[in-house]
This record gives sequence, C-alpha cells and structure tokens, in this order.
Amino acid sequence: MYNNNSTPSVSRSSETGNSVRSSAFNPGEPLRQPRTSPPIGDASSDGRGSQITSNVRESNSSGTALKTADSLAKNSNLSAAAPEFIPSGYASYQDDVYSDGSESYPDASLADFVHDFVIHLASSPGSFEAEIDYITDTLNGLVTTEETLQELVELIYVQSTTIPNFAYTGARLSNHLSQHIIFSPPSGNFRQLLLKRCQTEFNQREQAVRGDKDTQKRFHSYVLFLGELYLNLEVKSKKGTPGRADVLLGALKDLLNTLFSHPDDPNLICAVKLLKLSGSILEDTWKDKKTSDMSEIIKKIEEILLDAKCSRDVRQMLLKLVELQSSNWGRVHTAAVSYDATPDNDPNYFMNEPTFYTTDGTPFTAADPDYSEKYQEILDREDYFPDACEENGAESFDGDDDEMDPEIEEAFERFCMESENKRK
Repeated sequence: MYNNNSTPSVSRSSETGNSVRSSAFNPGEPLRQPRTSPPIGDASSDGRGSQITSNVRESNSSGTALKTADSLAKNSNLSAAAPEFIPSGYASYQDDVYSDGSESYPDASLADFVHDFVIHLASSPGSFEAEIDYITDTLNGLVTTEETLQELVELIYVQSTTIPNFAYTGARLSNHLSQHIIFSPPSGNFRQLLLKRCQTEFNQREQAVRGDKDTQKRFHSYVLFLGELYLNLEVKSKKGTPGRADVLLGALKDLLNTLFSHPDDPNLICAVKLLKLSGSILEDTWKDKKTSDMSEIIKKIEEILLDAKCSRDVRQMLLKLVELQSSNWGRVHTAAVSYDATPDNDPNYFMNEPTFYTTDGTPFTAADPDYSEKYQEILDREDYFPDACEENGAESFDGDDDEMDPEIEEAFERFCMESENKRK
C-alpha cells in the first residue's frame, strides 16, 4: 500500500518490500498518515524506517480505538440489569404517537385513536401485550361519558368484523377492555354493551342469512367474531372464578342451525369455519351440560351431504369436518407410557418413523400393514446397497487399494525396528 504525496519517496526495491510487508502484517492500515506520527526520514535499504512507521501507526490506531470504546461505555444507556432489550430500529405504537414531542396523545377524536391502534395491531399482532396497557390508559382518558363508551363499543365491533383476520385480536382486545375500562354508566359496562351490540346483530340473523352477497359476508364475519369472543371473553361467575360467557354458547348453536337451514355454499363454508374454530370447546361444554347438541349438528351435516346441492369442494369440506369430529377433533388426551406403547394403544406410535417409497413412488411407513414385504423388496432391489458408496463418489472397502505409499512404508519399517531394539 502506498503512502500519500506528503511521504518522501524511497527506492523501488525498498518500496516493494515494504508494501508486501505492510499488506501482510497491517491489513487495517489507514489511507491517510496519522497526524500524531513523526515525519518519515530517508529509509535505509533494510526498510527499517517503514517498519517503525507501521508500528507507530498500529499503536496510534489501538489507542484511538480504546479511547472511543471508553467514551461509548461512559455515555451508553445500556444496562445488563435491564428487564428487556429493545433493538434500536424497533418502533412501537407509543413512539409513533409521541413522534411530535408531546407527552400525551394529541388532540384527536376517539374514532381516530381507535382506528390508529387497530391498524397497528392488525399489522403487528405480536405487539399486543407490549402495547395494550398504553392503549387502555389512553382510552380511559378519552372515555368519560356514556356516549363515548357507546362509540368505543361500536368502533371495536365494526373493526373486528370488517378487517380481515382481525377477529381473534379483536376478541382479545374486547376481553381486555371489558376488564380494564374504568367508566361504567348505569346502562352497562363495556362488556355488557358489547354483548348487547352482538345481540342486535343476532336478532337479524334470518334476514342476513338470506340477504345479498355483501349482507351475507357481513353476517359471516359476525358469526366468526362471536366464535372468537366465546373463546376469549372471560366472565366471572358468582364464585369469582373466570369462565366463558354461557349466553354466547346458546347463540352459537342457534347461528349454526340458521346457517344449516339455508345450505348454500357461503353459509356452509361459514359453518365449517366456526366448527373448526370452536367445535372441540363447544362439544366439551355441551357434554359437561349433559346435552347432545353436537350430535344433532353432525346429524344435520349428514342430511345436507345426502340432500343438499352444494358444490363438490364444500361437500368435501363437510366430510372432512365429520371425520375430524369423529376423531375427537384431532386431539389425543392420553398416550401410552413409552415402554407400554404399541401400535394398538398409542396413536403416536408411528409418528417419528421414516417414510419409504416403492418402485412406483407410493409412500409407506412402519404403520403400513404390508411394511415388511415392501421394505424387503427395497433391500432385494438394492442388494443391500453394494454400489451405493461408489456411486456417491466414496471410497470402496474391498481392500484392493490398501497399498502404502513407499515413503510411509519405509518410515513404518524404521519405526518397527526402533521399537524392537528398544524392547530388547
């Protein structure tokens, strides 16, 4: 590497030697000569001047790096005792709100604030736990009248039933707000007003299920949101223990009956989605109440499969749903102890078994009844893989190429003779 123009020139041989030496031992050498380095005199033929310059540069570079590190350590806000680490590029919802330098949410309507944080949660659902306390505190400052509480309930309901894939987060949000919104007028708290809003939509189910495409779409979004609400909304019982809202349990059954009473494709697809979402919980609850509601629903599905003129894809969805319900919704409550496990008493017995393929590409595992015969066919076809290693470029183990290199053989013989002499 060459110095800048201020460096006196040296002979070509010395310059070449120093360049090689510098590039090999000082790869991080700066392009500009450090200001603290002394002027370079005429270099001798052995390159001693360039070596001294390189050492000075390395020393100055190390000193500068240490000073910079000390300065960063003194001025850093990082702490090993911090409860959590937040990357510098992470932008939370609070950061977006406070970007104007204010200490509180700017003067905006309740609708604007709800719209902003709902869009944020919809795009970043994983930030729910980190942002929900701030959102709740801000809402408690904005909701101070019965009108604003009614507006908040309507906003949450509309956003949860119109934004795609927001029903789950909307149900979690509704559950949190029902427990933490402080203002509670005589007309009802947040949870009670939300259930009343859902009741209004429930009363219009017969008209909605027979409506046009857009009306049906809104009704189906409401049905799925109600299913998420049943799974996520906590209601304290008289004993003070949290539980699910039983009023939603009866509503979901009536909604399923309404959907199955008008078995066109969109209604049936909505019913299948609702049962996949909450079917296991609904059946468990109905069994605890000693009712046969799930059996009645499955019977209706079977009748639809026989009589209704639904499309082939929807018919397949209904068949898969009946199969899922018959397998306890895919759940395995108990598994046999490992040393007692057999293919008969443990449904997970063959879970980690490898998959093999026949000559025509048909997959099979150890769970296949013809496993032994098919696996033996593979062994016979491959002849226990005699040429597998050679085909993959590996060395053969036939022992044909076991000759030693002459030098190695000579050294080995010398070693044997020396060992024999020492032993004697």
